[in-house]
Amino acid sequence: MTRPSARVSGQAARLLAGTPAIAEAHFRAEARPYHPRLRPDGWLNLGTAENRLLADLHSGHRPPALTDATTRYAPLYGTAGLRERVAAHLGGSLDPEDLVVVAGATAALDVVATVLCDPGDAIVVPTPYYGAFDTDLAGRSGARLLPAPPDPADGHGLWPQGVRRVLEEARRTGTVVRAVALASPGNPTGRVHPPAVLHELAAVAAAHGVDLIADEIYAGSVFEGGFMSLRETRGPRVHTVWGFAKDFALPGLKAGVLHTPDPQVRDAARALAYFAPLSAHTQAVLADLLADPRRVAAFLAENRRRLGASYAAAVRLLDVHGIPYAPAQAGCSVWADLGAWLPPGPGFEGERALWREILDRTRVSILPGEAFHAPRPGRFRICHTLDAAVVEEALTRLGRFLGARTGPAGPGAKGDARGEGRQHTAGSARPLV
Repeated sequence: MTRPSARVSGQAARLLAGTPAIAEAHFRAEARPYHPRLRPDGWLNLGTAENRLLADLHSGHRPPALTDATTRYAPLYGTAGLRERVAAHLGGSLDPEDLVVVAGATAALDVVATVLCDPGDAIVVPTPYYGAFDTDLAGRSGARLLPAPPDPADGHGLWPQGVRRVLEEARRTGTVVRAVALASPGNPTGRVHPPAVLHELAAVAAAHGVDLIADEIYAGSVFEGGFMSLRETRGPRVHTVWGFAKDFALPGLKAGVLHTPDPQVRDAARALAYFAPLSAHTQAVLADLLADPRRVAAFLAENRRRLGASYAAAVRLLDVHGIPYAPAQAGCSVWADLGAWLPPGPGFEGERALWREILDRTRVSILPGEAFHAPRPGRFRICHTLDAAVVEEALTRLGRFLGARTGPAGPGAKGDARGEGRQHTAGSARPLV
């Protein structure tokens, strides 16, 4: 007897079809990792944005014991104790009642998009953008993402006027836009958006009657200059997402927080938290982690110091090998430009070929710009927040591979006719991005 084939919903099929090839690269790299003595030919994963610099700072922390309070059902949108401490940590005059705690920043983005959008509605997203937004914001909500162009001055900076143009075009075509979404600080660029630019973006969104969604997962991982949350624009329709994955190097705990000052959005988000609650014991662990503000301040200061040192070491190696990049001020990665080494091919075909060749010949995993909706081929995101020896080995392999390769512009050539790929170093007076 022939068993009928399994059938999944159209939505489930869409999510399955959206599984990126970059996930394959991640698991290939993690399955056989490099070790200088035991596995010198192993893989080096500079494609995953994990902060692996802080394990020793957590080693002495003893989590709370299991108790009656931490093993029973708790409010599905977060315990009062954790929300109060997160509100104090994020600063300002945040009301803990405006916070919704769920199982990860991914879940928080999914929740706010599902609250704001009906299927077919649109969210405008400035490019380049964090590739998982395609799933996080649209996978379950059914929304469409409309890419907005970057600043033409550098090819990847946040450009409010580009957002305005997309909103105006959507209005002309009858497209319902519910929100503008972005990562701040930027991912993949590592850029800290200037306050003036964020205020301008908020004004554009307000003028068109749409909400703002800001993924601020790297808010506490700024190692150069300051940071302004979009909450500070004082817009009543600004919703921000934060979590413990990057600033505290705790991605495995899957703890995300949505802040929204809108009571209707908050109530709907609380209802959706039913599907992505965080365990009561994990919440107790995190509340305990935030209990001592002085310890938290010292922890975050050390995180910023280590991030800055890791970034500086990485870009020194890029400089040695003549690989251009856009300087970053935050996060785990560098936005590098390998455009000079692309093989010929239409669109992003050459970038895909170069990415596969790097994977297969060097066993170094980095992510291609197409995964981040880069406006032109050749950009790659390179993560540096690993053991320094691992980063050095990976970038040395990459540099040697590129140095032996003759691209369309010749070995070691940089950029295109517009000069976007000009080399920049950690000591640049003003970041390009």
